[in-house]
Amino acid sequence: MPQSGIVKYHVKLSYEVDGLVERADIIGAIFGQTEGLLGPEMNLNELQRVSKVGRIEVIAKSTSNTTSGNAVIPMSTDIDTCALIAAGIESIDKVGPFDCKFTLDAIDDVRAAKKDDIVKRAKEIKQKWATKTVSEGETMLNDVHQGDSGKLSSYGPSKLTCSSGVFDSNWIILVEGRADVINLLRAGYDNVLAIEGAKIDESIKELCSKKDTVVAFIDGDRAGGFILKELKSVVTLDYELQADTGVEVEELTPQRLDEILQPVVDEIKNGKPTPSLKSEDDQSIADVASKIFPNLNETLEAVALDSEQNEIFKVPISEVVSKLSSQSGIKYLLLDGIITKRLLEGAKNAGIECVIGHRVAKLTNSDGMTLKTFADLGVS
Repeated sequence: MPQSGIVKYHVKLSYEVDGLVERADIIGAIFGQTEGLLGPEMNLNELQRVSKVGRIEVIAKSTSNTTSGNAVIPMSTDIDTCALIAAGIESIDKVGPFDCKFTLDAIDDVRAAKKDDIVKRAKEIKQKWATKTVSEGETMLNDVHQGDSGKLSSYGPSKLTCSSGVFDSNWIILVEGRADVINLLRAGYDNVLAIEGAKIDESIKELCSKKDTVVAFIDGDRAGGFILKELKSVVTLDYELQADTGVEVEELTPQRLDEILQPVVDEIKNGKPTPSLKSEDDQSIADVASKIFPNLNETLEAVALDSEQNEIFKVPISEVVSKLSSQSGIKYLLLDGIITKRLLEGAKNAGIECVIGHRVAKLTNSDGMTLKTFADLGVS
């Protein structure tokens, strides 16, 4: 087959000749007796020239006075052309002076055979490399186990997956599963405990009661919201964090984990902000917060209001920064979450005057904006 051609079909024929002939005679009859039969564009010579027909393979077996065998024609045409060529060859009745008969045995779709081979090989690859991947995964876990930042362990009678810092740290991060613990451990957080199920184990309640600060960090999906509600019904949470919408904690990069957790870490290290004394301005802001809070709390959403307290938009917290980039006329931004540096930058660019959330990260510069927590304003 010429290099520019891609074989799609193998036209397979058998033949019988009432006389002794050579391979070259069979090939000559195929080319010669189909020439002009189906029109000039169907001549085998022309089809070979344009890389539509490859090299014809012929096998010949002779007896005392007959010749028989098979011919295979590789073709890269459509199936209709293959059928016409096959029918043309079947019409051949002479090879030299001898009578003959050609019979079509099959038109094999080479691509189908290749697909079968590909699937078979894919299964072999999967079996080989899946085993290797598991092995590499175990190696990675061992590396984590032996790392300086901590190692995997288990907690309580139910042997819940945790990292070693859970036992000594004065604060704890609660996540949904083992993979979350591993991901946070790789990012340097070694005080993580997996809930491992919607039902909260009694040992978790006991452990949380001994910690100064309890952080819930759940997946950014609907199931995560349900788990958070269940967790809040039995454990007192100081912080409620959630991965980006549609993303699981185990999928977050170390950088993204830091972006979400660092404000909490800063607050824990530096002490939680103390409520400020009420002023006239604070009272006005508190009125706005009181109006919005009941429908905002525990939704993990953010609400933007104009100066007349009309709602401009309401979006998940994970989308608020990108939403701010295309909005103007916002005076108040209220969110069911932590006011981070990244959010503050977005609010500044949008010209927002006041941002209210559950907590405020330790920020060195508020850029002239008023930053308040619902607790500061006496709203809960």
